[in-house]
Amino acid sequence: MFRISDLRVIYGGRTVLDLEQLRIAPGRFTVILGQNGSGKSTLMKILARQQRAGSSRILLNDKPIELYGQAEFARSVAFLPQHLPEAPGLDARALCRLGRYPWRGPFARWREEDDGIVRDCLRAMNVEKYAGTLVDHLSGGERQRSWIAMALAQRADCVLLDEPVSALDVAHQIEVVEHLSRQNRDTGIGVVAILHDINLATRYADDIITLKDGRLAFQGAPEELLDGARLRELFGHPFSITRHPRDDRLVALSD
Repeated sequence: MFRISDLRVIYGGRTVLDLEQLRIAPGRFTVILGQNGSGKSTLMKILARQQRAGSSRILLNDKPIELYGQAEFARSVAFLPQHLPEAPGLDARALCRLGRYPWRGPFARWREEDDGIVRDCLRAMNVEKYAGTLVDHLSGGERQRSWIAMALAQRADCVLLDEPVSALDVAHQIEVVEHLSRQNRDTGIGVVAILHDINLATRYADDIITLKDGRLAFQGAPEELLDGARLRELFGHPFSITRHPRDDRLVALSD
């Protein structure tokens, strides 16, 4: 899906990103982990064309991302930033309908198919009952899930989510990531999400990318990440690896 070569970003004399090569496979659930300031959000903005990548080479489906037209790119990539904008005057349904814009254009007729997609996405994020409620009147978690529903309604090949569960309690974090995992499995949409919870990431991700000081520190399968020495090196904190008593999967415990 994405192929990155020679990506280097420097702010104020500090190297924020320095990636020689990075590939993100299509149709997979990929999670990006890393300490604060490791370059995760910068990478996500560059992939979403929200920030210039200088002289680096970034391909989306073997085509340079700068050669995509705006609507064409929006049909390929949906992006939800970490800090969500206000949505004055929009209820959750109207917000979700905005996700259909890349397929309809400004003057195309609204179709029954669009209505069905909006309903499905609101239901998938468990905000269907808030369809007629103003987004700015929703709780933080309900608002976050409404925006995720909008991103899914875009029906792009890939959705980029910068900390999509940061405003949610633990139960809703699991619910949202489960829904994203199900969307990935059922529709083949590629999901790239920044998360902070190691166990949530390793439970649902197909692939994990870890950044440290702007560089690629790890890329591989979740079970390969769950090693105490590796986690300590990546995050600068000791971890113990054990088995979950319910399903025997590996989990990381902070020491």
